[in-house]
Amino acid sequence: MMLNKISLLVVLLVAFTANSQERYTIKNLDINNSYSNFGTTFYGDGKVVYASPKKKSYIIRNVWEGNNQPFLDLYIGDISEDGELKNVEKFSNKLNTRYHEADVAFTKDKKTVYFSRNNYLDDKFKMDSTGINLIQLYRAQISDIGEWINVEAMPFNSDQYQTGHPALSSDEKTLYFISDMPGTYGKTDVFKASINNDGTIGMPLNLGSKINTLGREMFASISGNDELYFSSDGRIDGLGGLDVYVSKIYENSITEPQNLGTPINSVKDDFAYIINSETRRGYFSSNRNGGKGDDDIYFFKELIPVKFSCNQIVEGVISVGSSNTKLSNVLVEISNLNGEIISSVFSDKDGKFEFKVDCEKEYKISGSKENFNNNFIEFKTTDENGIKLVLDLKLKQSDFISKRGALLVNINPIYFDLDKSNIRKDAAIELEKVVNIMKKYPNLKIDLGSHTDSRAADLYNLQLSQRRAKSTLNWIINKGIAAESITGQGYGETKLINNCANNVKCSEVDHQLNRRTEFVILNPEAIK
Repeated sequence: MMLNKISLLVVLLVAFTANSQERYTIKNLDINNSYSNFGTTFYGDGKVVYASPKKKSYIIRNVWEGNNQPFLDLYIGDISEDGELKNVEKFSNKLNTRYHEADVAFTKDKKTVYFSRNNYLDDKFKMDSTGINLIQLYRAQISDIGEWINVEAMPFNSDQYQTGHPALSSDEKTLYFISDMPGTYGKTDVFKASINNDGTIGMPLNLGSKINTLGREMFASISGNDELYFSSDGRIDGLGGLDVYVSKIYENSITEPQNLGTPINSVKDDFAYIINSETRRGYFSSNRNGGKGDDDIYFFKELIPVKFSCNQIVEGVISVGSSNTKLSNVLVEISNLNGEIISSVFSDKDGKFEFKVDCEKEYKISGSKENFNNNFIEFKTTDENGIKLVLDLKLKQSDFISKRGALLVNINPIYFDLDKSNIRKDAAIELEKVVNIMKKYPNLKIDLGSHTDSRAADLYNLQLSQRRAKSTLNWIINKGIAAESITGQGYGETKLINNCANNVKCSEVDHQLNRRTEFVILNPEAIK
């Protein structure tokens, strides 16, 4: 078992090195020392705030787990061209106390800060039921004279569990944070809470099992285009300790986390990743081998941006013309605009179809079915993952149909009353279609054929079909169709389309197939 784990780690290291080595350049900052420096946050475009202890500390995980370790303060430095932090000084005597302060998030106007601190507010130092002082999440505002005031605890804080590591969404309407509150999947999870227009905070929501694991999820940050970065030690593709992952946040979904690979991640703890979405430069923290202290801050440049999987569902219903009649067994194909077919399905009994498509791509969906005219829809997907597009498709019944080697006008069956040859109202509707088609194609030549089944005497059937053919022919000519464009005759039972001849026992359905009136196209070239 140990050998298998080692082999898997080697495979992952090789894969991540091959796939991501050229995506980043990194360097250890000059400000690092034998102490623990970590947890960077951008303060505007030109400054960075980070945490560092007054004296030698230990890796942040021990702090998070509630051990009594040396206390951390917030520091601020100017970002130089090469990524180094210059002119470093303590960030604020109002926020820094004798206890831990770390992991901050600022609004874009720099007037509000969310930060992690020991459970200490208004000179009250509180502990949980086991006697441990936990980390809590706080908020403060800047005063007109530049002092941080109105420090308040988040409403979801509790003396019995921890909250911290804040991050703000791009629109600053959502607060992301880390907690081990009841309802976590593992040791610590990523949560979110809405920030209302009046500044009040909504109920915490766990980001779910797509993000959170049985292990630790920590150090959330959000880039300017709503990329969620966080560290985890609970995922199977981790290289060791905490690894940095990224997921893209959409309005109604979030993508599967991607491991950033080496050199961002190592076999040790890698965390507190931040990136400027415009410059693609940023910082992360690590206790990897070769560093200067327990935790060091590293500067990086992202050379190749992360590509996020983004998919949508396109679904629809195939129906006939302007009616709501659903059409099953339609071949529905989806292709790119170059005509390359990507996938195909047949519509189900309710006329429904569905495809999975990529975001920000152009597609064409086409439907085809025998005796119907093909139709298509072109569309372009948006950049939002997980949404459904509804694109219904209408197919119009084609004017013509191929049967038994002949091209026929495509109409519904024409019925006559028993032993009658007069045109019924329902037959007139279908014959009107024939008239319209002949007007649509003025050079069309048609041979009208009337047929009966084999029941009754042969001569009777022949004479009956001839009367029916004549009445049908006259009806069409009276509608303005030239007599030379259409001929007609009755064939009786001489052209059966099945084996239901005289003295053969057949079902009514089989006999019905032989009772037909057909309009055979004599010059198919006239419709091209």
